Amino acid sequence: MQIYTYSEARQKLAIVLDQAETSGKVLIRRKDGRTFALIPENISDSPLDIPTIKAKISTKEIVDMIREGRER
Repeated sequence: MQIYTYSEARQKLAIVLDQAETSGKVLIRRKDGRTFALIPENISDSPLDIPTIKAKISTKEIVDMIREGRER
């Protein structure tokens, strides 16, 4: 885990963010001695975000199947 001063972090922000992403955490220390942790946010995928498939079926056929299923 890397520790940066506030001034270093401000000057090298892109590097600090990249390092936080690879290592999971970077600390930034202020002049008064307080320390802050920079941790990347986990972005979760939507459960509805699924890969597509190639199917040789028309939209009309899909709609017809759905209507048939609802009629039962």
